[in-house]
Amino acid sequence: MTEQKMTIEAGWKFDNSYARLPQSLFSTLNLNPVSAPKLIILNESLATSLGLSVQDLQSDKGLAVLAGNEIPEGGLPLAQAYAGHQFGHFTMLGDGRAILLGEQITPLNERVDIQLKGSGRTPYSRGGDGRAALGPMLREYIMSEAMHGLGIATTRSLAVVTTGESVQREMKLPGAIVTRIAASHLRVGTFQYAANWGTVHDLRALADYTVQRHYPEVAADENRYLSLLQAVIKRQAGLIAKWQLVGFIHGVMNTDNMAISGETIDYGPCAFMDDYDPATVFSSIDKNGRYAYGNQPQIAAWNLARFAETLLPLLHTDEEQAIKLAEGAIAQFAELFYQNWLAGMRAKLGLLGEEEQDETLIKDLLNLMQKYEADYTNTFLSLTFDKRDGNAMFGTDEFTQWHELWQTRLEGQQESDEAAKQLMKSSNPALIPRNHRVEEALQAAENGDSSVMEQLLNVLKNPFVHSPEQEEYATLPAPTTYPYRTYCGT
Repeated sequence: MTEQKMTIEAGWKFDNSYARLPQSLFSTLNLNPVSAPKLIILNESLATSLGLSVQDLQSDKGLAVLAGNEIPEGGLPLAQAYAGHQFGHFTMLGDGRAILLGEQITPLNERVDIQLKGSGRTPYSRGGDGRAALGPMLREYIMSEAMHGLGIATTRSLAVVTTGESVQREMKLPGAIVTRIAASHLRVGTFQYAANWGTVHDLRALADYTVQRHYPEVAADENRYLSLLQAVIKRQAGLIAKWQLVGFIHGVMNTDNMAISGETIDYGPCAFMDDYDPATVFSSIDKNGRYAYGNQPQIAAWNLARFAETLLPLLHTDEEQAIKLAEGAIAQFAELFYQNWLAGMRAKLGLLGEEEQDETLIKDLLNLMQKYEADYTNTFLSLTFDKRDGNAMFGTDEFTQWHELWQTRLEGQQESDEAAKQLMKSSNPALIPRNHRVEEALQAAENGDSSVMEQLLNVLKNPFVHSPEQEEYATLPAPTTYPYRTYCGT
């Protein structure tokens, strides 16, 4: 490695446990320095929670680390190998444009990955330039912070810097790097790589490492690998339910984009749904709706089945028995997801306790919302604050009948009306990162004005406070005949 490691007072406290796994699972790297880095945005509260000095990160030396020009003390740059089913087709992948600098040990003694995304070519680049454009990196920053504000497990963004260089896509765009923070970057695809191109020893080492890092509670179980599978399934069931409850559409749920930790990862063509429709797709590359909003639970189960397949050699020495164990675990996903989703929908409607009619009440409302093209987020806001404006559904006899049934259910609760109202307020966000607001912020930032993005991030930080300034950001975009489309930004 030709770069000289730097010592700064920023607060880096690195370990490199992933680098102690079998060499087949990663490649150590030299950095790919950029010419003229500039800090666009720094997540100061996140930096502080990581034990890092905001002032030092803003210095020339701090910027050099965030731009991938210098290695912080204790860092060991590497690219992780992984594979993945991309739209159902299996291929070898890997960190083609990302460098894992190391694992920061936080003041709370937590371990998180520090990764530079858009930092240049790696052995897994497959002909790509390894770089990224400013717009997609800022989109990842906005969307991941919005998800964090909503209380949904997610990777986060520490900073975005421009590189002073252009990247060639359909046109020349300003290059940028995002510093991504994750509990880890272990993916279903990481296990697929180990299972297909590694040895059983490699696979076992990876599984043991995953247990130690993310699921230590199962380490002493009789069959720790079955327990690992069950724990990942349970965590993913809760995560996908939360996506559905806020109308989030990931857009590219390939197996390499499913994190073993249960975090939302890889914010490419993601967006939030406006009008409620399970068939909603925003991604320009999802031609057949594989990853539509309504398909996300089934795709998650499919991805988890691929994860289970990788673990078969570890689950049991007899392949037939291993398959039975895996199938039994995967079969639990649908019920786990549904119970998480049902509990969340009850909360969105202020329903305390469980009644038999709740499922029908919820599904009837969703059917009405789809029929009348009602906005998903704002419909629940209207119910929360008893406002019936701007929604054609509210003037129909069908809704009136539904509303009477809902009120009867609420009146039958032992808890107070105020308890139900508070439950709804804490379950229905005042706003989401509306697509037109995100695009507005990105366009301004690309033109040198970060203030629009900073204002948006500020109101997204606490979406359940329902403050007056958040109301402006809950407004819908102007009608258009052109459907909104998102792009991977690669």
